[in-house]
This record gives sequence, structure tokens and C-alpha cells, in this order.
Amino acid sequence: MAQNGKNIIVQRLDGQTWTAIAAARTDEIEVDGELMEIASRTQAGWREYLAGRKTWSVQTSYLVTLVSNIREVLQVNTRVRLRIGGTGTGQYLTGYAWVKNQKLNAPNGGLANGTVVFQGDGPLE
Repeated sequence: MAQNGKNIIVQRLDGQTWTAIAAARTDEIEVDGELMEIASRTQAGWREYLAGRKTWSVQTSYLVTLVSNIREVLQVNTRVRLRIGGTGTGQYLTGYAWVKNQKLNAPNGGLANGTVVFQGDGPLE
């Protein structure tokens, strides 16, 4: 059965407590694999590859709920522990990530929103 996006939550470990990223609107999780081209003894006209190393990242868009949340943009280059999973399922992916990028958009007459990009640091398990 297809899942509603609101049921997939990205959480950050604060001390001993997992805290959902406040007012998250969208979460984008990307896992990428490296492919290394190899020379084949049998295929002169076709390329062949071996699987290489993997990387992962998470991008979350959120609504700015308090003016004090503007300080969140200063967390760039901070290492955090993330947990990604379905609500109430007990099934999560966890891993360490660096806060790679923070962006805040505050349109005049519109809702202030932000985006944070987490770059995985090691495995997502």
C-alpha cells in the first residue's frame, strides 16, 4: 500500500530524545551508488561496471514556526544523528550526517519557510 508522506518522519537526536524536525513539509531522501567502469575481456563494444561506494543525503523543507528558529541557519557544519522512518512502525533508518546547507525564505506577505540538507557521514542503517 502506498504511504502518505506525512507518515515518513525525519528525526534528530537531541541528547537522549529523538525530536522530529519541526513543521516539516517535505522530506527527500537520496541514496546514490558509485559505478566504476571496468575493461571487459569479452565485451569490446559495451561498457561494464562494478558497484562502488554509496552515499546518502536528506533534504527537509519546513515552515518557520518561531522567529527564534532563524538561528537554525547557523548549524551548518554540525554533525548530527538522524532517524528516518514511519510513524508507529518501529522501523527506522539511522545514521550520522553533517548539516551541509540551510536556507531560509521569508517572503513579504507569505509563510516563512526553510530548507536543510543533511549529508550522510557513514552508513545509513
